[in-house]
Formats: sequence, structure tokens, C-alpha cells
Amino acid sequence: MQFYVQKKTEQIHAHDQEQEVFFKKYTGNLKQHISIPLQEAGISKEESNAIIKKLDSVLNMRRIAPRDKYLITLDEQDNFKMLVVTKDFSRYYVAKQGDDLVAGIMDISVQTRTRFASGKIDSSLFASMQKEGLKPAFIVDFTDVFSWAIDFHSDTREGDSFACYWQEDYTIDGETLNETILAAYYDGKAVGKTYAFNFEDEFYDENGKFTKKMFLKSPISVRGVRITSRFTNSRMHPILRIRRPHLGIDYAAPVGTPVESVADGTVIFQGYKGGFGNYMEVSHPNNYVTCYGHLKGYAKNVKKGSRVRQGQTIGYVGSTGLSTGPHLDFRLRQGNKYMDFLNNKNRSSAVREIEPTKREEFNKIRDEYLKILNKE
Repeated sequence: MQFYVQKKTEQIHAHDQEQEVFFKKYTGNLKQHISIPLQEAGISKEESNAIIKKLDSVLNMRRIAPRDKYLITLDEQDNFKMLVVTKDFSRYYVAKQGDDLVAGIMDISVQTRTRFASGKIDSSLFASMQKEGLKPAFIVDFTDVFSWAIDFHSDTREGDSFACYWQEDYTIDGETLNETILAAYYDGKAVGKTYAFNFEDEFYDENGKFTKKMFLKSPISVRGVRITSRFTNSRMHPILRIRRPHLGIDYAAPVGTPVESVADGTVIFQGYKGGFGNYMEVSHPNNYVTCYGHLKGYAKNVKKGSRVRQGQTIGYVGSTGLSTGPHLDFRLRQGNKYMDFLNNKNRSSAVREIEPTKREEFNKIRDEYLKILNKE
């Protein structure tokens, strides 16, 4: 899954006895015009204009300040559901009701508190964190913080431990409005102990290096995914029954599982491509290109020429082209040379680190958070 200046998509699964409900949430601070996050969420310019016009009927748009927060929710088909702007002690909303947009104001009395939780993995991370009373949306936030350092599909082990310290805003009747992670760690047999500290709305490790890396560790962030084929120069093709190079990674996942861009970039190809079926290519800095094959379809408003963000859903797992079952064929190349994504050095290279002028301030905050995280 977060109330940062950085805008991120969160995929949230709310379980009941009958079925799994899926929706997406985009959150952030309004340091830019509200039209920007609406468009980044994949909402068309025409619909964005209608939403903004409706919001302006309950909130003077000229009064919006950079500290004000927004929440955008979409349904499983990427259709707009609701926009909420939190300003001072009120929430201004625009919601889709049938074919119409409705707007309103909810006054709130908000208090703030900090909370701490820790635990050990005894099945899955998701189930173990739920056992500690953490909500699905918060668990998505937690995994998102470490998504550049840990692949929670393959790196988690029974007995691994986690801890998190966060601030939450809540109403007098106990409703939680915002949950902002301040510090967290994951201590795993496969990955060691990894810290993340919130400093000026970004996350850094204990050495002050930006936790965000050039590439995500995986193009699929939801659970139930496994690697079925790795990068190799000689693999028996399951359909053609001949040996030939497999210059990518196969991720087996259910049909419709969201596929994310592993880095910021621009879509340079989208369409049907032979054995790859529905296929997409995204170009990135330093002449890198990532490739996504066998897709069921593409995310709404993502097409050739679209700018996409790291972690943004760009398509959905399918079984199109030469495929024996639903999976994503994911490839990375630099120039004309294909590379082993799982062993690429840029998967672990930090984008930047704390500025020297802010190092002392960061170290002070980090040391305070370390005492809290390690108190168990």
C-alpha cells in the first residue's frame, strides 16, 4: 500500500467469509494541483475535470494548502469511486453514485497518538501481522516500505520478526483516519535485519540511504506468486519442446493479478506480440527497458507514450500467446542485451542518501526510533 508527498498505489484485500474484495488507494499531500494525482491514478482528463468541478462546489479550491491530504479510491476495474480531501477538521468528498457524482462535507474532531507493534512470522507475513491486530491497509503500507529491499513472496521464513512504530489520527468515536509509519524493521533469515525510518516524508535505512531503489524487487506485489522459470541460456520450452534461451523470469500468478512497473518510465510498446501474447515494454533511465508478456490486458489509461511510476499497475496477469498457464514473462534489457533481473546490481542500489546538512537531524531521529523499535 500512506500519506506522503510521494504518491503510491496500494492494493488492499479485505476478506469476508464469502469472497475477497479488491480496491486501490492513492494518497498524498496536495503540493500539486489535485488534477495531477487524479491523472496519476489513471483517471481521464475529462472525468478529472468533472470531479474537480464537483469538489469545488463544497471546497474553494484556492484554499487548498500543501499540507492538506487527499485519498483517491478505485475499484477492481480502475473505475473512480471516491475522492476525499482532508483539510483542517473537515473531509470534503466527491463520490460516484451510479452514473452521477455527489459531493459533501464531513466535520471531524481529530486526535493523534503513536502506536507500536511487533511479532514473529508463523505462517505468512499477512496473517502474522493480522494476528497482532494490524489492518490489511496498514500491512500493505508496511510491505510497501520494504518493497525495494525484500521480496515478501520468496524472502519470508517462519520465525522471522517484524516491528513497526506509527502515528495515527483518530476521531472521538475511535475511527482511524490516517496511519503514518514512522519507523519499522524486518528481521529475516534470508535478508537479515532491515530498517526503515521516515524522515521528511521519505524512508531511509539506518545509514541514511534512501530505501527506494532503482527497481522494485518484483513486478508483482500481491501474495500467491511464485517464480517458475529463471533466466537461462538453455531451457526446454514447455510448448515447442525445443531448447532455447529464456531471457527472463516467469512469475506464476492467478489471472487478473496486477502487474506493476518496476521503475519510473515511459511505455514504448503495447500490443500483441507473437508468443508473448499481450505485451508491454517500458523504457527507463540509463537505457534500460522492462518487458511484460502474456498479459490478460492493460491497466486503464496506460498506453504507448504514457508515463508510469514505479509500483504503478500497468497490466494484469494472463495466459495469452504461447503459454501453458497464467503467468507473467518479465524481462530486463539494457540496449540490446537482456540481463538476469534477479542478479542485477541496480535492484539494490539506492537512488540517493541524506544530505550532509541534514545528517545530524536524521541521526537524532533515527536513534530515538531505534530505541522504540528494539524495546521488545
